[in-house]
Amino acid sequence: MAEEIEKVKCLIIGSGPAGYTAAIYAARANMRPVLYQGTQPGGQLTTTNEVENFPGYPDGITGPEMMIELQKQAERFETDVRHGWITKVDFSGDVHKVWVNDEKEIHCDTVIISTGASAKYLGLDSEQKYLKLGGGVSACAVCDGFFYRNQEVVIVGAGDSACEEAHYLSKLCKKVTMLVRRDEFRASKIMADRVKNTPNIEILFNTETEEVVGDGQVVTSVKVYNNQTNEKKEIPATGFFVAIGHKPNTDIFKDYLDLDETGYIINVPGTSKTNVEGVFVSGDAADHVYRQAVTAAGTGCMAALDAERYLAAKDASFEVSTSTYN
Repeated sequence: MAEEIEKVKCLIIGSGPAGYTAAIYAARANMRPVLYQGTQPGGQLTTTNEVENFPGYPDGITGPEMMIELQKQAERFETDVRHGWITKVDFSGDVHKVWVNDEKEIHCDTVIISTGASAKYLGLDSEQKYLKLGGGVSACAVCDGFFYRNQEVVIVGAGDSACEEAHYLSKLCKKVTMLVRRDEFRASKIMADRVKNTPNIEILFNTETEEVVGDGQVVTSVKVYNNQTNEKKEIPATGFFVAIGHKPNTDIFKDYLDLDETGYIINVPGTSKTNVEGVFVSGDAADHVYRQAVTAAGTGCMAALDAERYLAAKDASFEVSTSTYN
């Protein structure tokens, strides 16, 4: 016998700062949100050892600890937090349909998408080893650059974001070595010129990473090779930054939502609204510029408020809760 279809007033897809913040606001507005954590409960922040730039934590906090606290706060207001992930959606009709783990079907009055974006890595075993250890591999200079003050680091990438992150690191680090796979940047001329004219940034063109070297706990150097001459060298470094892009986790929405050429969900400027009424987006699934925990949390708030107002406009019996804004 087929499982009975569940009806939900507000479904939040994905956890992390955006999803949990949306849940806190939605729950306080009596929307009885259901949140599915996805394949990585807590999102990308669970791979970050130290978070020191999120307001309210003067002594810093680890990413996993912050996500546990946000989940507890959401559950305090009776958010129904569930394991599992959404594998299919149908936003073609008035009722928003989603399927959990290809089995359970849910019909939703509103949907808040907080699926985030995944950083791209090179895929080297040594890179993944020190990423998991939290010992010197990062995909976010703004998040982690502070920990490498007055040290030497390596960054991989050739686009605008890579140049921006290299320039950011140059203000903190003694030396930044930039590895560019081709013989030129993909970045705009103004961004490329900025790194070329920064004294403590060394650019190695036609250069790729062979191995991230460490002592079993932290990174100590990076082995690289020239893909034209096969010349090899080892660069002393305590940090290895990867800036080769992010992939938004939005594939299941592409048949219904407007996405940009990279796959980020396009929202109505100044709002969390998508092209489908009653479907809202928050966090890194739409944000390819800032990608910070605090901005994700802010858009989670926006999505819950937009969803609440949508329900109030659609159903006169649903009143906007003034407690949401307190």
